[in-house]
Amino acid sequence: MDKKIQMVALHGQYLKIKQEIDRGIQEVIDSCTFINGSQVKEFTQELEEYSGAKHVITCANGTDALQIALMALDLKRGDEVIVPAFTYVASAEVIGLLGLTPVMVDVDPRTFNVSVENIKKAISPNTKAVIPVHLFGQSCDMEPIMNLAQEYGFHVIEDNAQAIGSVYTFSDGSKKHAGTIGTIGCTSFFPSKNLGCYGDGGAIFTNDDKLAEKLHMIANHGQKVKYHHSVIGCNSRLDTIQAIVLRAKLPHLDEYCAKRKLAADYYTSNLKDVKGIIVPEEMSFSTHVYHQYTLQVLDGRRDELKAHLASIGIPSMIYYPLPLQKQEAFKAITRSAESLDISQKLADSVLSLPMHTELTRDEQDAIIIAIKDFFNS
Repeated sequence: MDKKIQMVALHGQYLKIKQEIDRGIQEVIDSCTFINGSQVKEFTQELEEYSGAKHVITCANGTDALQIALMALDLKRGDEVIVPAFTYVASAEVIGLLGLTPVMVDVDPRTFNVSVENIKKAISPNTKAVIPVHLFGQSCDMEPIMNLAQEYGFHVIEDNAQAIGSVYTFSDGSKKHAGTIGTIGCTSFFPSKNLGCYGDGGAIFTNDDKLAEKLHMIANHGQKVKYHHSVIGCNSRLDTIQAIVLRAKLPHLDEYCAKRKLAADYYTSNLKDVKGIIVPEEMSFSTHVYHQYTLQVLDGRRDELKAHLASIGIPSMIYYPLPLQKQEAFKAITRSAESLDISQKLADSVLSLPMHTELTRDEQDAIIIAIKDFFNS
C-alpha cells in the first residue's frame, strides 16, 4: 500500500473545510479577539441547538469540564463519587484532586461501560455522585442509572468525551443526546475526538438554570460581575481560534459519526467470525459513534497481535493498559465495593484498530487480512 495507514488522520478532514477554517482563523488574528471572541458565543449557541441541552458552558479541556462539574455540586471532602475502573484517568483524577473519594466499580465486558448493577453494589451513605463514562463512543444505559440516582439522591455527571453525537433511546421511545441526560454532562474537544479542535477544548452541558449560572462562574474565576468573586473558581475557557474550528466541524459531526459507523460495520462483518477475538457489541438503547473500534484479543495474545500489526506498518493502540485500581496515584484514596476482575481482564486484552473519517476500504482490507493471517498462521 502506497499510503501509510494512520491510527488517526486529521489532515484529510481539514482539507475538506480548509477555506472556512483558514478564513475564520485569519479573521481572529486580524481582530486580535483571541479570548472571548464572538465566535465562542456563537459556537456555544450552535452546540446547544445541536445537542438539545438548555445550557452549554465551554471551557479549556475535558478534564476541566469534569472538575468544574464536581465543584458546582458543593461536595465535601470525603464524599464518595462512583467511577468505572476501566476508563481514562481524568474521570477519577478530578475526584481525587478535589479531596473526594473515588469509588471504583467494574464494567460490562460487552460495552466497556458501567451498568446500573455495578453502581448499585457501590452505593453507601456517602455516595453523592456517579460518573458514567460513555467509553469508545456508545452511551451507558442511562435510564436505569437516572432512576437509581433519583431513588438514592445522588448526582449524575456524564463523561461524554468519547461519545458526542451518540443518541440514547429511552423505554418510551424518546431520545436524547449522550451528555444531556444527567445532572451535568462533560465533553472534550481534543483533536482526535469525533468533534475535535486544533488544540485543547471542552464543554459542560446542563438543563438546570441555577447550575448553569454556577458553572459559568466557576469557569471564570468564580465571578459573575468582573472583579466580584462569589465562589472559588478557576480559569478555564475555550479560545476563539478553537471555536472557529469547532464551528466549521459541528455541521459535519453527524456525517463524521456515520463514516465511523460504516467503517466499524465493515470491520465487524469481516472479523466477527475470527476465532481469537471478540468484536465490539452495539446495544439497542444507544447509537455507537465509534471514537474507537476496540477488539478483545483472547488467550493472552493481544501484545503478540499488536507486534505483528506493527511489523507490517499497521498501527494499533491499547486503551487502557493499566486499570485505575492499579494506578499508584489512587491506591491510598480509593474504595472498591466489588471485584474489578473485568476491568483487569479488559486492560490485558483490548486492542483498538485505526478509526477515523478518512479511513479507506483498501486500508481496512489490509488491516483485516493482517489480523486473519495472524490467527490462521
